[in-house]
Amino acid sequence: MHMGNRLAAVDLGSNSFRLEIGRIEHGGFQRTEYLKETVRQGGGMDDDRNLTPQAMQAGWDCLARFGERLAGFKPAEVRAVATQTLREARNRDEFLQRANTILGFPINVISGREEARLIYQGVAQMLPQTDERRLVLDIGGRSTELILGHGTTPQVMESFRVGSIAWSNRYFTDGQFSKKSFAIAEIAAKAVLDEALDAYHPSRWDVAYGSAGTVGAIADVLVACGWPAGTVTQDGLDWLMDKLVSAQSADRLKLAGMCEDRKAIIGGGVSIVRAIFSLLGIHTLHQATGGLRHGLICDLIGATGREDDLRVKTVQRLASKFGVDAVHGERVGKVAIQLFGQLMGGPGGTVPTDGDRHLRKLRWASQLHEIGSHISHSDYHKHGAYILDNADAMGFSLSEMHRLSLLVLGHRGKLRKLEAALSDPDLVAQLIALRLAVILCHARKDPDLQGMALERHDAPDLGMQLRCRPGWAEAFPQSAYLLREESQAWQKTPWPLQVLGC
Repeated sequence: MHMGNRLAAVDLGSNSFRLEIGRIEHGGFQRTEYLKETVRQGGGMDDDRNLTPQAMQAGWDCLARFGERLAGFKPAEVRAVATQTLREARNRDEFLQRANTILGFPINVISGREEARLIYQGVAQMLPQTDERRLVLDIGGRSTELILGHGTTPQVMESFRVGSIAWSNRYFTDGQFSKKSFAIAEIAAKAVLDEALDAYHPSRWDVAYGSAGTVGAIADVLVACGWPAGTVTQDGLDWLMDKLVSAQSADRLKLAGMCEDRKAIIGGGVSIVRAIFSLLGIHTLHQATGGLRHGLICDLIGATGREDDLRVKTVQRLASKFGVDAVHGERVGKVAIQLFGQLMGGPGGTVPTDGDRHLRKLRWASQLHEIGSHISHSDYHKHGAYILDNADAMGFSLSEMHRLSLLVLGHRGKLRKLEAALSDPDLVAQLIALRLAVILCHARKDPDLQGMALERHDAPDLGMQLRCRPGWAEAFPQSAYLLREESQAWQKTPWPLQVLGC
C-alpha cells in the first residue's frame, strides 16, 4: 500500500455495525472517520433462527448509509465481514444478497476462529511489542472469542456461543436484574466456557486484555464512577453488579458513563465477564483499544499477498492433517489449471485477470480433492465436502470454504447433487476442469495432453467440447472410456460436453 491510500473496514456485529475509514500515513494507519450504529441484529432472530424482516431492514438501512460513505472506494480498499449472528441465521443468504448490493462491496461471513484471529491481530497492533504472553477476550452480542498469543502471533483461538445479547434475552427478561438471575446467568456461561479452562489456564498467559463493546462499556461506566481508567477488576465488577441489582431494571438504571443503547444488554455482558474472571482466575482485565476492524485493516495493509499466504498455509495444513497425497494433488491442480485456462482464456491457457481468484480456488480444490479419503475411500468426495464445510480455515470466509466444498463434492460422481450450483457459469468452468483433470490423472502419473483442448462452443447453449488428437484414444483406452462416460454425465445438465476424438 502506498502513502495516502484510503482503507475501510466494515464489521457487521451482532450488536453494532461499525465502519472504520483511514489512510496509510508514514507507514501506519491513521483513522479519518469512524461510524457506529446500534443495529442489534443479534436480537432479531426468531425461534427458527431466521432474521426477522425488521432485523434485516435495520441492517440494510445501516449499510445504505455506510455504502454512501464508501462511494468511490476501490474493491481492494474495503473489507467487510459478518460474525456470529449471520453465522447462525438460516436466511443469511437472503440478507446478504441485498446487503452486498446496498453496501457496494462483498460481505464475507467469517468463522469463529477467523474472527478470533482478526481480533487478536487488531489488538496486538495497538499494543507495545513486548515478550508478554497475552490472553485476549472479546465478548460480542452472540459469541465470545478467547485467544492466547505472543507478540503479534495468535497461538490458541476459540469462539464460544455466549454473548451479551443472547444472555440478556435469556436470563434478564424485560431488562430485570436480581442476584438470582446473575447467579443463573454466570453458571450457564461457565457451562459453555468450561472447556476453555485447560486451554486458557492462568499458567499459559501473563496479561489479560479485553476488546470491543462489552468490556469497553463496562470500563466506561467504571471510570465515569471513579474507578481507575483502563482496567476492569473483580471489585469493579462486584460493585457494578450491585448497582444493577439495586436498580432492579434497565429502565431504572442511572449510571454515569452508561450509554442508553447498552442498558438492555449490560446484564448479560456483566454476567459473562464475571464468569470468565471466575473460570480463568483473572484479577485485572486491561482494556484494549484494538479489535476486529483493526485486524481487517491490518489484512488490507498487507494486501493480497499476506492474505493469500495465510490461505495457502491453511490449505497446506489441512492437506497435511488429513494425509493427502500432495504430489497427486499438485498434478491434478496443474492439469485443471491448464484446462481452465483454455476454457476461460483461449489458446495458451492465459486466464484473464478477473479469473485469477477462480484459478486460485481451483488450485486449492485440486490439492484437497482427496481429503475425505482419510475417513473412507467409499464416497470420499462427500466426506471431503463435509470436512471443508466444517473446518477451521484461517484466512477464508465461510462462503469461500463452501465453494471449495462444492468443488470437492462435485469432482466425481453424478452431477445431480450440484443441480442448484450449476447456475453459476464460473463454478461450472472450475468443476469441469477439475473433473477432467481427475480423469486424465487417474493412473496417478502425468497425463499426455499434447493436442488436447477444452473450448466453449460459440453458441452458449451448445456447451463445451474437448478435442483429442488423432490416435490419443487408441494410446490411452481407459482414459478415453472415462472421458466418454464424463460426456454422458454432462448431457443431463444445461452444460453439455462433447468429447471429440475419443
